[in-house]
Amino acid sequence: MYDRILVPTDGSAGSKDVLRHAKTLATAHESEIHALYVVDIGRFSTLPHEPTWEGVTDSLHREGEMALDMVERLVADDVPVTRATTEGSPSREIVDYASQHGCDLIVMGTHGRGGIDRLLLGSVAERVVRSAHVPVVTVPVETAMQDLSDDEQPAGVPQ
Repeated sequence: MYDRILVPTDGSAGSKDVLRHAKTLATAHESEIHALYVVDIGRFSTLPHEPTWEGVTDSLHREGEMALDMVERLVADDVPVTRATTEGSPSREIVDYASQHGCDLIVMGTHGRGGIDRLLLGSVAERVVRSAHVPVVTVPVETAMQDLSDDEQPAGVPQ
């Protein structure tokens, strides 16, 4: 039923729950996982351009590589993983990637924000659910770093 499962990741501690769920689905359906990290450079688009912004972009790409490394460490022994990094609006890039790569399902985390936080910050998961043309499974995630063992910690993240 599902041949290609897209798992957007931000490398956060809560990604472990999402990956566990995606791995279970991929194993049951003998499918592959497409791990996607979106560099959200739009957050910086309103700031004046400085020569140091190139360094910020490079840093964000390095964070993406570390997030994708974590996916491979937690999943790739049992399930094939395709890695990808893109730049842009996270929700738009996730939906576009799923469409362009023939993904049958999107499995992503939701931080469960409500009230004023959701109004002010928006919700990537909510926008993906509303605009994706494939099913989207949302997994509630915890953000506590202590939930991950030392070998599962994203590199470069203080413990």
